[in-house]
Amino acid sequence: MSAPLRLALPSKGRLMDDTIALFAAAGFDIRRDGRGYRGHISGIDDVEMLFLSASEIAGQLMAGEIDAGVTGLDLLHETLPDVAAALADPLPLGFGHADVIVAAPESWLDCAGMDDLAEIAEDFFRRHGRRIRVATKYLRLTRRFFAEHGIAGYRTVMSAGATEGAPAAGMAELIVDITSTGSTLQANQLKVLDDGVILRSEAALAVRRERAAHPAAAVLTARLKSARRPG
Repeated sequence: MSAPLRLALPSKGRLMDDTIALFAAAGFDIRRDGRGYRGHISGIDDVEMLFLSASEIAGQLMAGEIDAGVTGLDLLHETLPDVAAALADPLPLGFGHADVIVAAPESWLDCAGMDDLAEIAEDFFRRHGRRIRVATKYLRLTRRFFAEHGIAGYRTVMSAGATEGAPAAGMAELIVDITSTGSTLQANQLKVLDDGVILRSEAALAVRRERAAHPAAAVLTARLKSARRPG
């Protein structure tokens, strides 16, 4: 008999609330042990449940410490070097929509897309003697996307706070960040490049590939797929 499926759900915020609501719609009742990290799920057998932060869920999936979890597609693609190799196809759940984007100052009138950015980066180095800076929490996604567009003349600046404020603070010229409405970008006089959407993210059920055949994983996937929101 295989070991129980170790499942992690988000531990706080709107993501936790929406996850629990979807699980309830799928016939799973979730109970948390107070404010602890342990939980219980009814309506399915052979599952051990934890509550972790969304970023921890992605990291624990990569490390193989959990078998399945609900987290953002952005965190999965940022944390895991090869999502397709490590996970069965993640199941989008229909909530938590947001885009990982490249944004530049609105005042950069000659910068509409990534091709323009490649030219601007070269010119910036000639004029300033240093590479253009990109503030982000998404180092892996940024490097992959910029490489796809042939842009090498930049350096990343790890953002520890509000990334959208980095250009105004003089910490960076560009940002790569996640946005749902774009209102915060507009408030900071930033614009998304025309072809600057790196990833369209939402909450997803992710299962490690070697555990995808576990009976509980199959039940979770099928019932959540039926209960998830359309679109």
